[in-house]
Amino acid sequence: MLLVTVSFAGNFLNARMAENEFSAVKQFMQTAGLQIDDVGWTIGRTQTIRYASKFGEMKFESGALNYSIFFNDHAIADIKNSTGIILFNMPISKYTLGNGYSQRILPPSDNSFLQKGTSAPVCHVFVIEKLPMADGSYIRIVVAPAFRMLNSTITTNGTTRNYYKFYLPVLNQGNHPRLSQSVTLIGTSVDVQTTANVNKVKIHVDFPKSQSGLGFDSDFFKFDHLDEEVNVPAGSVVEFYTGEVIVSLGLHS
Repeated sequence: MLLVTVSFAGNFLNARMAENEFSAVKQFMQTAGLQIDDVGWTIGRTQTIRYASKFGEMKFESGALNYSIFFNDHAIADIKNSTGIILFNMPISKYTLGNGYSQRILPPSDNSFLQKGTSAPVCHVFVIEKLPMADGSYIRIVVAPAFRMLNSTITTNGTTRNYYKFYLPVLNQGNHPRLSQSVTLIGTSVDVQTTANVNKVKIHVDFPKSQSGLGFDSDFFKFDHLDEEVNVPAGSVVEFYTGEVIVSLGLHS
């Protein structure tokens, strides 16, 4: 009886520890998503964020999202649009909320990959438990880049023009020394493409690894739509900004 009680108490304690850890890492991943916005538009800026984990591990999945851009129904081919994602994977043997569980953290309710306004995030942060997946059975916290759109109207010399700006951070893999439990973000470049006389913007998202059996498909990301269209006033000026962010797991040696 004593052995059964001790075993039950140990399992119960581990379950509570895993639950607490998972809750803490959710806050960490939300912070990481906000920090990407801080470093993405300043070349050379570096941020290192530390976390503590006993049961899970951080992972970077390169090229998980691909965004295609169209102006007036014409594809814009020279915009960097393939980006990786950051994941925290906890084995379901340690903590689980049930296959099919999903929760939006940032933004809390809007599932569109196109967010609007000055306070809009440039990353989605969400929880997903989707089984089976090729790399193992986990409940995952995900940071996935998305677009922010701003618009303004400027009048000069009696001429009024509408400006639309789109921002997308592009996450690429850096070093993974794993010397400590941390994520280091480095802003390395910012590119902008400006196009005038635009009357429609369309953005399409696809999932390059959906056919590889890895499971990073539309059901994983759960965006409301795979296409987002913005009908802008005729003659608008559109600017697309892409900021490259190098993601390294663990401090550099």
